[in-house]
Amino acid sequence: MIRRWVLSLLKTVRKFFGEAIVVTQEVDDIIQSPIVKESIINNSDCKILLDQRKYMNKFDDIQAMLGLTDKEKAQILSINLNNNPKRLYKEVWIGLGGTHSGVYATEVSYSEYLAYTTEETEKLQVMNLAKELGGNVEMAIKRLVQEKQEEHKE
Repeated sequence: MIRRWVLSLLKTVRKFFGEAIVVTQEVDDIIQSPIVKESIINNSDCKILLDQRKYMNKFDDIQAMLGLTDKEKAQILSINLNNNPKRLYKEVWIGLGGTHSGVYATEVSYSEYLAYTTEETEKLQVMNLAKELGGNVEMAIKRLVQEKQEEHKE
């Protein structure tokens, strides 16, 4: 029942030139679900993957399910391995229907980086400064950006 509904939804969205987006943080959600496998993956031309190194032991299963070539597998497993430490970016793999694929850097401004970072030391730095500024996180981020800009001028 659910499988037919998901398949119908995907086909309807495509019929109107739309894009259905499915996001998961757990690779097992993809590997173990026949609904995902039969309804979503088989009807998706565009696939976007982030760093998959923690799934290296399962990646052959992922490769088979997603229908990835060995070249695409190598691209995906290369994500974030040789990033320039002086730049704030992460890499992402985008595959378009088996015809084009590549690894791309996604880079944001320093203020955006500070707003969304998950690095504990950086989050603490922002939150501690915000506490000094009466709880104003936006002001704390602006101050840290300004400090970094002044460091680079010297």
